Amino acid sequence: MKIGFLAMSGLRAHDARLLELGLTLPGVRERSRVLASLPSLGLLYLAACTPPGHELCYYEAEGDGKEPAEIYGCDLVAINTFSAQVFEAYAVADRLRRAGVCVAMGGLHVSVEPAEAQAHADHVFIGEGERTWPTAVQAIERGTPRGLWNAAAFPPIDVRTLPVPRYDLLPPRPYARFTVQTTRGCPWRCDFCASNVMLNEPYRKRPVADVVRDIQAIRRLHRRPFIEFADDNTFVDHAWGKELCRELIPLRLNWFTETDISVADDAELLGLMRQARCRQVLIGLESPAQSELEGIELRSNFKKRRAAGYLEAVRRIQAEGITVNGCFILGLDRQTPAIFEEVRAFAMEVPLYDVQITVLTPFPGTPLYARLLREGRILQPRRWDLCTLFDVNYLPKNMTVDELREGLYWLAEQLYNEEALLSRRQRFFDAVSPRPRAIGNVSLLHE
Repeated sequence: MKIGFLAMSGLRAHDARLLELGLTLPGVRERSRVLASLPSLGLLYLAACTPPGHELCYYEAEGDGKEPAEIYGCDLVAINTFSAQVFEAYAVADRLRRAGVCVAMGGLHVSVEPAEAQAHADHVFIGEGERTWPTAVQAIERGTPRGLWNAAAFPPIDVRTLPVPRYDLLPPRPYARFTVQTTRGCPWRCDFCASNVMLNEPYRKRPVADVVRDIQAIRRLHRRPFIEFADDNTFVDHAWGKELCRELIPLRLNWFTETDISVADDAELLGLMRQARCRQVLIGLESPAQSELEGIELRSNFKKRRAAGYLEAVRRIQAEGITVNGCFILGLDRQTPAIFEEVRAFAMEVPLYDVQITVLTPFPGTPLYARLLREGRILQPRRWDLCTLFDVNYLPKNMTVDELREGLYWLAEQLYNEEALLSRRQRFFDAVSPRPRAIGNVSLLHE
């Protein structure tokens, strides 16, 4: 069979005012360009797990969500999608099926809404696809017309046996970053996080040698790639993180990852991350005030316990020449309209090299969605296309919908205008200037 793997394009907010702001604010343009150019690691893993004897092709949807014409030459097309893109993905799937192409769908959204997906796809996948994909492909080749493939019915994925993703299938386009996975899952259980909903597995670390193997596979195709570790929380295990960094040092590659604030506790780890050329860590701070974080992490109130030390922790990380992209969620139940000035003041005081602000978003399958639906606070149930992290689709508790929207606009202008952006970044460089060799060319973050 000729099998196509179709990656949907980047997220697009519906809010017209935010879209207008994004055209003029440098910080928004930078991050949007990076996100839009990331390849789909999930599909590259599926391709690597495909039984031999098939012709494989990787495709990417256009900016308007339309599929490339070449995909209609495939016998089977696998589509991986997030909630915000799922209606576009369903439309693509419907067109392909009308043309006689067999369609398979999976990913975070489909894993929690499989019945919905079955109306648009011949084969639907729940959970981690590497478990089920090889068996499904063999069944489809034999003529099985439809299937619901649940990873829970198969042996668990052993991340020590994952193959090298099929990076060789990527088209010759200028990817800003190439994705590599080092860990899966996160030990924290934030009520708004969709990732753990699908994985439903403990936090797992891959062998460091396999991570290096995957990076080398990319380097054989691209001489000096920028690596993004596609993890939810890379450095939970500090000892393992040190091992990873020691192996990355001789590779002399720039990289980015997501982790939690606890990396600031370990001076040795931070030093190794610097030597290994970590250019930025993205950390979910969520809110600057400790009281506003009560209960959002369901197991140990981790974020509330750490919030009092956020400012100094971020400064310790950035003192190593590692920039921090601090992420804040606007509209948490304990927040009032004062949150917008609180975030602005925190970002400027640290100063944060990069800041990401998003609206509290009830993704399907999360504890947050279930609670807000039960409380009658979802404005438009099942409007998955509003799950963009920037569109408001719920009733906040301590502010109005309009106050949340207007506060988001104001804060975006305050944080992302050129003057604020340059001020924060210049102060970052000033703070690390005694050790310029440690930071290298940080502008590589956006190249």
